[in-house]
Amino acid sequence: MTIETLRSDMVAAMKAKDKVRKEAISALVSAVKKAAIDEGCRDDIPEELTDRVILKEIKSVKEQIDTCPDERAELKAEYTARYEIMNEYAPKQLSADEIREILMNKFADVVATKNRGQIMKAVMGELKGKADGKLINQIVGELCK
Repeated sequence: MTIETLRSDMVAAMKAKDKVRKEAISALVSAVKKAAIDEGCRDDIPEELTDRVILKEIKSVKEQIDTCPDERAELKAEYTARYEIMNEYAPKQLSADEIREILMNKFADVVATKNRGQIMKAVMGELKGKADGKLINQIVGELCK
């Protein structure tokens, strides 16, 4: 996902007077800009950085949904709507079968050691942002048995 795509979608949401969508996309744009400034690439923001920030923001909104008390139904609905909009921009995640295949093909020598820490260290560099860390950890756990 590129920052330009996010910006154009934000403008489209503004024109459509879709406040919830505009605010969700605006939050993504500002988070990406902040991360780009922190990493020193203000002008030329790579797609990898944008995808990483989108995943981080989605995780944050998911936590807000999980911790929101049931009495605050309107707030929970707002968080849920934001979560669904942000999910549209999330990069495609690998499935459990795809992760298992990558582990067995590219990291067979490390998996053979059955050292969970070593496997995670080797794999996370390759799969970070492409798959959920919890799912990777679960699959590595299955392979280490």
